[in-house]
Amino acid sequence: QLQLVESGGGLVQFGGSLTLSCAASGFSLKAYAIGWFRQAPGKEREGLSCINSDGGSTYYADSAKGRFTISRDNAKNTVYLQMNNLKSDDTAVYYCAGVRHFGTVDSEVLNGPAWTSAVWGEGTQVTVSS
Repeated sequence: QLQLVESGGGLVQFGGSLTLSCAASGFSLKAYAIGWFRQAPGKEREGLSCINSDGGSTYYADSAKGRFTISRDNAKNTVYLQMNNLKSDDTAVYYCAGVRHFGTVDSEVLNGPAWTSAVWGEGTQVTVSS
């Protein structure tokens, strides 16, 4: 069974940092681009960042640019999202998703339709306290 499991969420103070992990089981991430998304209560799901299969190409939405860093360790079958200078607006459930994709990633990949057939995790809650 293909599965992604997010971890690393929790309660953090305004301005603090967290690193989220997205671990795969039942399959290898080597052929998958991975995206990080979030959804706050009452809001639509928002794409934050994605990374291609070998880690050589990354893309960030404006809300993540400069504060979040996506990375991957294919040997550990895990993708990470380092989040710094967290703000109250970052409070949300964070999800990772994987799609088979080769080549670079960009806005069209992050915001495209491929994620509707992706492998998704269950999410991890991030709460930023002011």
